Formats: sequence, structure tokens, C-alpha cells
Amino acid sequence: MRTEQAPTIQRVDYQPLAWSVERIDLHFRLEPTGTIVTNRMVCVRNPAAAGVGPIRLWGEALERISLSIDGVEPSAGALRENGSLLEIDVAGPEQSVTLEVVTRVNPKANTTLSGLYLSNGGFFTQCEAEGFRRITCFPDRPDVMARFTVTLDADREACPVLLSNGNLLEQGDLPDGRHYAKWEDPFLKPSYLFALVAAKLVALEREVETASGRKVLLQVWVEEGNLDRCEHAMDSLIHSMRWDETTFGLELDLDRFMIVAVADFNMGAMENKGLNIFNTKFVLAKPDTATDIDYENVESVVAHEYFHNWTGNRVTCRDWFQLTLKEGLTVFRDQQFSADMLARAAGPEGAASARAVKRIDDVRVLRAAQFPEDGGPMAHPIRPDSYQEINNFYTATVYEKGAEVIRMLHTLLGPEGFRNGMDLYFSYHDGCAVTCDDFVDAMAEANGRDLDQFMHWYSQSGTPRLRAAGAWDAASGSYTLSLSQHTPPTPGEAEKQPLVIPVALGLIGPDGRDCALQLEGEAQPGATTRVLALNSAEQHFRFVGLAAEPVPSLLRGFSAPVILELDEDDARLAFRMAHDSDPFNRWDAAQRYSERIILASAGGTMQAVPEAFVAAFRTLLEDTALDPAFRAQALSMPAEGFLLERMSVADPQALRAALVGLTRHLGSVLAGEWRALFAAMQVPGEYRYHPADAGRRALANLALRYLAAAGDAEGLALAQARFDAATNMTERFGALAALAQVSGAAREAALQAFHQRYLKDPLVLDKWFALQAGAWRWSDAAEPTVERVHALMSDPAFSLSNPNKVYALLGTFFRANAGEFHAADGSGHVFWADQVIALNATNPQVASRMARALENWRRYTPELQASIRPQLERVLAAEGLSPDVAEVVGKALS
Repeated sequence: MRTEQAPTIQRVDYQPLAWSVERIDLHFRLEPTGTIVTNRMVCVRNPAAAGVGPIRLWGEALERISLSIDGVEPSAGALRENGSLLEIDVAGPEQSVTLEVVTRVNPKANTTLSGLYLSNGGFFTQCEAEGFRRITCFPDRPDVMARFTVTLDADREACPVLLSNGNLLEQGDLPDGRHYAKWEDPFLKPSYLFALVAAKLVALEREVETASGRKVLLQVWVEEGNLDRCEHAMDSLIHSMRWDETTFGLELDLDRFMIVAVADFNMGAMENKGLNIFNTKFVLAKPDTATDIDYENVESVVAHEYFHNWTGNRVTCRDWFQLTLKEGLTVFRDQQFSADMLARAAGPEGAASARAVKRIDDVRVLRAAQFPEDGGPMAHPIRPDSYQEINNFYTATVYEKGAEVIRMLHTLLGPEGFRNGMDLYFSYHDGCAVTCDDFVDAMAEANGRDLDQFMHWYSQSGTPRLRAAGAWDAASGSYTLSLSQHTPPTPGEAEKQPLVIPVALGLIGPDGRDCALQLEGEAQPGATTRVLALNSAEQHFRFVGLAAEPVPSLLRGFSAPVILELDEDDARLAFRMAHDSDPFNRWDAAQRYSERIILASAGGTMQAVPEAFVAAFRTLLEDTALDPAFRAQALSMPAEGFLLERMSVADPQALRAALVGLTRHLGSVLAGEWRALFAAMQVPGEYRYHPADAGRRALANLALRYLAAAGDAEGLALAQARFDAATNMTERFGALAALAQVSGAAREAALQAFHQRYLKDPLVLDKWFALQAGAWRWSDAAEPTVERVHALMSDPAFSLSNPNKVYALLGTFFRANAGEFHAADGSGHVFWADQVIALNATNPQVASRMARALENWRRYTPELQASIRPQLERVLAAEGLSPDVAEVVGKALS
């Protein structure tokens, strides 16, 4: 493990290497504790580099056995080592040399899950961002692209399946019970996209035809016993292929495409060229073990990694500062794909609502995860200017906000203009490692647009505040909308430049209908929704031809990742909840109204829930014309993390009390309506994953949670009956989530029954761990959640070495249960420090993710700050602290 403080890497310091790699031939003799890697690579002088210089290689956590150039060991002084960096001088004018490096690595001891490691007896790799250097010495940067040939040599019985990138050239038996397989990837790729798998696996296979008529083989590889849980992943892969062919004209370019599921994986999945390695969580699904949300996530993640084949693999990043070039763009693509799939399944009548529900899901994630990041010490632009540990920049900002930036381009340029830009981007840069500027330049050129100011979205951190105010002039029938923007200072950025902010706008008349929009100077009214481009600190837009004062509906579809500041009284929010034609904004009005009630209660300025709010809430609950999935979203409370960011001083205890009070009140006063709703939302027949059915199940489960929160005896009986009789995981787990809100024998019996039923299913038990880690205490007599979490760590099914278990139990408690984590006695903070230090010793990436739970500690009350600071200092002082954790905690304390 590295223990030194990582240096700060600056984007402006980028220089191409003096030597690149043209092709690389790798041979692996796979052994659990002593894998020998023979690496023969043809190194060539890089014409793009300024001047001459040595060959630079990185090697980490490995033993170098030998190194030679053109068969000769480097002369004395020609080889220099500085930590993980090797520099090798090449005498003479040679333009090309063959460099051979032989290394030994220990996969069994590799608990970091970066590089080559063991999982359940099989060999797997994870090389993004800098894992390849843990396998062999190599110029391990994304701008070094080479053609790979890989030979795997392993024990036939232990590892009957041998996989790597590209196409299989040959395979056969070897002496001593071993066998081999040789793979070749015909495309240039950086080392972070290399992958190998050697394990006992079985495959679900399908042969399909691409748009151009080529036959390709699709495979989903899993451990034996999981083959019946792969159909949905395979269907999702085929749907992704078809969508990319139709929407962007992009076709699969290899003879086969493989997905491999592994239980031990730091992330969700990895887009290695032609050999995607997935966390089992995002592959395995069947009705008895996966919820509707799991099915949605499998489809989304399979699509995301498949789409990377072009946006990330065929065109990749020049350096890691450009990470959003591939991730933000590909998140946008998978969001669009998921929305299209939902809309297609919902049919013409339900398509708009299905798309809105997907959009709401995406914005919930953005507000709960990315907005707090933008307001903390780790705030960074979607393209950072510096980093210490690149693993810390796989963030919501790079991914989710990056996707929102791409979405704004799509909004400003329109679908056709965006497609034209994508086509030009691929025509210019296929097979290259490029920058975010190259992408935006292609968009600008294809559309004849100046996008220089738009680039501020790439260079500025922070969440902009969009201030809106309207003025009605009855005499002229005009409405003037004033828009202004302001982005608060963030670390290292005191001054902010005005951004280009697309503001999708509608004006709603007193009759609840949208008005046709006519700007002053236009000849006639136009559409009822239009996009205004705010590109300066303040602008004014005057609409004419209006018969009465309208109610503005701003940021329709959440057209920009900003915080809207608009003075709306309760009556206007209730009006928009009832009448806004934009489904997203109708949901947002309900969220803003709920937020107002919750924060007022938490701040002590409201003692009782207003009847007007309950009435507006009831209207949504009883509106059968609305899609059930949309109602489930609209009737859910705002995310706790987002609400904490909205408090001037974050007080998790006060906020939790307000949330408990409001949820309990709505459950109690609307108990009859909730019970009727639950009955109306039953889904007859055998389980199927379909948006209509999923929406009904979501709304029924929400009804049970409100009834349980109120302690409604009849509602609890409904939850128990549903738990006992459920035929699918969505219904069973939804009922368990309701029962888990109430202390007592029924809760413990249900938890125990669930545990016993799924004792041998790790993914389902992750849900069980997360449910308890995220539990609220609905009474002072209930067990503190920190005590339950600590006890659950002793459960035989829990393992601190498995990232999924850590994320489910510790991650849920630290990141999604603020009211319990920030207990007044500080027990949660002490527990946090203990676990971060323990994880740091084995898996710094996972430890760093847990460490980020306290990065915004300065926003909390003085009492909580006094409890948190000593624990941050304790972690920072821990012996052997990794750069991953040191960067997060150091910035939090700075």
C-alpha cells in the first residue's frame, strides 16, 4: 500500500509521453499467489512529444523479475526508479524498440480489487483508472493506445473459462492439467480498458444480427446456479444495441460481446472493450430476488457499459481530467435510453408520464448526491483542474452533473443538431484520445454555433442559483419575467463567470391551461413551452397578448442543473401541483411545498401541518388520471440529504423530527385514503417487469409505509399479510420496509423470516442489511441504529472485504441515515472513524467513499462539529493512511 502523500496533478501540466506503445503481447501464467506476467511491447517514439526523453513506465504492488530492451538488459544508469515510476534511456536514434518486462503479482493478497485479484477462486481484473500498473510495468495513461494480444494459461479444473478482450484466436490443452486461450483485440485501446477473466463460469448465449447484417455472439457469464437470473441482462443488452443503432447509427464492432458478473467489485461495472465486468448486483435478476428498481438498474447499467463501446472506448480520454468526456456523455445516453424504453412500454398514452418519472429519478439523485458535493470541500468542475488521487474523482459531479451539461447541449441544439454533432465527433476522433474541448468543438462546428461561453460549465464548480421574478401589467396584457444567475464561491474559485442556462418556460393561465407564448416583437404566439437562453448575469423577457396574470412554470423538465429561487406562496404551489402540464414541474411543486413545511417545522416556526397542504396532497393521492408511478414520486418526501443542504445550519436531528412528524401526520389523517389506494393498486397475475405494473406496486408500497408510520393497525395488518403472501421481491420487500418502521415483535419476526429465506443469496441479504442501516427511529424507546449496525457486522453474511456489503450496511448508515448517524452522543462519528481506518488497510477506494460521508461537516450545528472534528483528525493521523482517504479527510479539515 502507498503511504506517501500523493502529489497534486495539474491539468495544465499535461505533456504527451516521449515514447508510446504500438502493440503489446501479454502472457499470463495464472496462479493464486504467484501469477507470472510476461509483457512484450513494441515502443515507438511519439511524434507528438516535444523533444526526446526516456521510456516511462509505471509499476505498483508487483515484483519485477526482469526487464530488457531488444533482448538486452539496460546498461548501468539507463534505468532509474522513483517510487512507482521507471524511466529507461534509449541510446541511439532508434524509432522503435521491443521492451520485455516479466513481473510476479499475488492476486490472492490483492484486497484492493484493483489490478488482478481473486474472487471465489476465479481471476478478475479492474484496471480503471490506474490498475494496469498493478499487473505489469506500462505507460499506464489513457492517451497511450495500443493493440493487445493476450494469452492466458491456467489450471483447467480451477479455471475452465479463459476470457480477454476482443476475438478468440485459439485455445487448447497444456501439460500438467493446464490449458490456454489466446485473444486479440483488433482495436487500439488504453491500458485501463484491458480485462481478463479466468474462472468457473457458465454463459447465457444469443447470436444476433447487427443493423448491417453481421452475426455477433452475445454472452452473459455467471457462476453456476445463477443462469436463471441472466435473461433480463441479456434482453437489456440487445435493446441497448438496437437503440444505439437507431438513435446514433452506432453498431457493435466486434464478433462477440461479453458480460461477466463478479461478486467482489468496487464499482457497478466496467466497460472493458468487448469484455464488460459487472458487479453481480447489476446483472442478476429474477422476480423472487430482484425488485422493480433492481430490474431498472440492470437495464440502465448494462446500457451504460455497452454505450461506452463508442463513447469511451472507440473515442477515449486524453487524460483523467477529461473523465466526464466519456462518463457524463454516457450517463446522458443511458438516461435517454431508459426513458425511451419506459415510454415504449407505456404506450402512446403513458409515454410522457413514463419519461417524466425517469427524469424525476435522475434529478433526485442529482439533488441528493451532487448538490451537496458542489457545496463542500471536494467541490470541483465536471472537468477538474487538479487532483491528488484520481479514484476520488469518480463523482456525482463528473457523472450526473456531467450528464446534465450534455443534456443542456441537447436542449440548446435540438435532437437533430445534437446527432449531427455526435456524427462529426466520431468522424474526427474515432480511435483517438481526446478532450472535452474536442467534443464541444464538434457540436459547435456541426451546428454553426458559438459555444465558447458554454464551456464555463466545464471549468466552474458549484451549483448556480437561478433567481426568477415576474411582473404583471394588466393594462397591456404583458408579463415580464426577470431572470438572474449567481454561483456561490467554491474552494479555489472566488469569482464566477455567467453561464449559458437554458430555461424551459411555460405560463399557466387562471383556468389551469398553458398560454401560447409570444415575446415582445414577435408577430404571433408560439408554443406553450419554449426555451429561454440566459447567458448574462440578468435578463428580462416580456410576454404579450395575455388575458390574465399567469403563473410561471420554470425549468420544465429540469432544463438546467440549478437551484431555482422563486417566491411562490402556498396557493401558487398548490395550484401548480394541480394544474402544471409539465409532469416534472408538477412533481417539483409538490416537493417545494413539502420542503417548505418540513424546514419550517425543523426550524420551529411551524407547529402544525397546514390544512391547505394536506388538501393539495390529498388531491394528488386521489387523482386516478395520473400515472401510479408518477403519483408514487409526487407523494414521496424530498430526500433528506437535499433538505439538509437547504438548511442554513444543517441540523439532522431537527430535520428528522420534522420528517417523522409530517410522515406520521399524513399517514394518520389520510389513513382511509391510503388503505383504499393500497387496495386499488393490487397487480393481479404472475409477476412481470413492466412500467405500469411497477408503478402500481410502488404506489401500494408507499401507502403501506405511510400507514406504518402512523401506527395504523389495519395498515400494519395489510403489510403483514402482503409480506406473508408475496410472490415477488418488490411486494415482499416493500411490506418488510413498512413493518421495519415499527418496533416490536412483528418487526423482528419479519426481519428474521426474510433473513432465513434468503440466507444463501448475498444480493438479497444486501437489501436486508441496507434496510436496517437506513431505519428511522419512530420512538425514543427504539434501539439506536448505530447499535443495530454494529451488531450486524457480526452477522456471518457480512464481510468488510466485500464492497457490496460495505455499501449496503455502512454506506447506507453513513450516507443515507443522517438523523441516526449524527446522534447527539457522537457514537455514529466514532463508529465512522473506526470503520474508515479499518477499510483503509485493505481497500482504500472503498474507505475513501465511506470517508466522504463527513466532508460537509462544517455545515452542521456547532455541537455536531465539535463531535466530528476529533474523528476526522483521528482518521488523518492514522498510520499508513492511503492517499485516497488522506485527500478526502485533508480537504475536509482544511
